[in-house]
Amino acid sequence: MQECSLTARELACRRGDRLLFRGLDLSLSSGDAIHITGPNGIGKSSLMRILAGLMPAYSGSLARSGGIGLVDERPSLDEHSPLGKALGFWQRIDGAADNEFVRLGLGDLLDVPVRYLSTGQRKRAAFARLLGQSAPIWLLDEPLNGLDRDAVALVERIVAEHCHGGGIAVIASHQTIAIEGGRTLAIEDFAK
Repeated sequence: MQECSLTARELACRRGDRLLFRGLDLSLSSGDAIHITGPNGIGKSSLMRILAGLMPAYSGSLARSGGIGLVDERPSLDEHSPLGKALGFWQRIDGAADNEFVRLGLGDLLDVPVRYLSTGQRKRAAFARLLGQSAPIWLLDEPLNGLDRDAVALVERIVAEHCHGGGIAVIASHQTIAIEGGRTLAIEDFAK
């Protein structure tokens, strides 16, 4: 995997008239993982959107080296297509990837339309897409929502493998996640 980095300096986020956080710094390089914690509504998802380049910061600077892969509440899969066809669409764009369907418990669901998948199945499908992207920087917004204990353990292993391979993982979650060697950043420490 290529060397990668993600650096934020003095980031601030404003939504409407509300300043969610300010003065947030982080610096990550290949192999690093960080868990962004805080209650709902404090700005974790907004921070992830800023880091992904989908939303501008109110102030501060952001620099990154390496492609971004984002998992959030939207799996970016065609609701009307069977799961295999929906994932195949992204494989044609992202390039050939290792087949992780069986590992993610999706092997028997490839003919099922995405709209019929449970929350946990959709989340695992989003991880299948992420793995296919081969992006060195992973932004995972509430990646454990809807997952049972075994699926949580699988996500923890996948994140560990990614970081051991030289990738970066930024995980925003109010839930506990085991991240070997990872740091924690409490976003409420940067609330106005």
